[in-house]
Amino acid sequence: MEVILKRMDPLLRYAREQQKNIVAFIGELVECESPSDDSASVNRLVNLTAAAVRDIARVKTLPGGKFGKHLRCEFDLPGLPLQKKGQILALGHSDTVWPLGTLRSMPFRQSKGRLWGPGVFDMKGGLALFIFAMRALRDVDRPMTKKVVLQLNSDEEIGSPSSRPFTEEAAQQSEAVLVMEPAAGLDGKVKTARKGVGDYTVTVTGVPAHAGLDFEKGASAILEMARQIEKIAGFTRLDRGITVSPGVIRGGTRSNVVAAECSVEIDVRVPKAGDARYLERQFASLKPFDKRCSVRVEGGLNRPPLERTSASAKLFRKAQVLAAELGVDLDETAVGGGSDGNFTSALGIPTLDGLGAVGDGAHAAHESILVERIADRSALLAKLVSAL
Repeated sequence: MEVILKRMDPLLRYAREQQKNIVAFIGELVECESPSDDSASVNRLVNLTAAAVRDIARVKTLPGGKFGKHLRCEFDLPGLPLQKKGQILALGHSDTVWPLGTLRSMPFRQSKGRLWGPGVFDMKGGLALFIFAMRALRDVDRPMTKKVVLQLNSDEEIGSPSSRPFTEEAAQQSEAVLVMEPAAGLDGKVKTARKGVGDYTVTVTGVPAHAGLDFEKGASAILEMARQIEKIAGFTRLDRGITVSPGVIRGGTRSNVVAAECSVEIDVRVPKAGDARYLERQFASLKPFDKRCSVRVEGGLNRPPLERTSASAKLFRKAQVLAAELGVDLDETAVGGGSDGNFTSALGIPTLDGLGAVGDGAHAAHESILVERIADRSALLAKLVSAL
């Protein structure tokens, strides 16, 4: 075994030697619950992470308003010239979708070749892998020519309302962006395309009336909305990858009152920027079927699509070659969910997403990562950062 380790890629050897420490750190992160809507809890995770990297990075926090603090870490790595040329930005997020107390029903544990727990896959595992990749570069003494910055956002799971300006500012100073979101599938695909994500709210105002005494004098907002939803659902174009999904409906006050108001919240996903304009036109065209009612439309795209560009494809091919050196077949895919990488890609910065942990169950009770993929994934991050 010792002979095999000596022949191994030094960064992979380091990751394997450190695997117990990586697992322990992932456990610390998972057991520090950090739901998006609890800024104090998110701040505890930010402080934990900052303390974990202070020996290898300069850290500062950025204001998150009503959300938790954002964290920015600039790593102290070997070989950096006094006049640093270029920057590599790594993106992660500290918040999860899981409410406080989830650990009682989903405790952090290791079993069946996996690590389990809320946020372990999305995306505390990826955060730990990147931090240990930076430790590997320092401890193996791998010379760097560009500075490396990790930005950890506190509000990604709810659309990044406060962190987006910081992300875009950092990306504009960077030559490439690496996103620590979890990999796609148990074979660990990276993500070279993501759909843009948006939300629309459509509100119908009708005419209230007593459902028994003055039924004919009323104009039901609920009935009007039922007709509108059927039309809205027709905006979906599966052949183009455009989906329009009415998800939440609210309306009416009592069953014996003709409803005065009804609203629907709609999720939209688009693979290309031009598709957003198609949806804008479709929603703007909505008119009431019952002229006594009115229709109001609000919303739009809040994350532009991460489109596969020649620059991102080149970045993927570099990662693919480096993975092969580790004995790993790396593939790419496109997914429907968005990330902060959508913002950086839309600025024209080469962006490679899904570089985090390999596993499955994001936002689900079976959320978990594969222990056997921890070392090679961390080593790949180190190799990719040093090769850029």
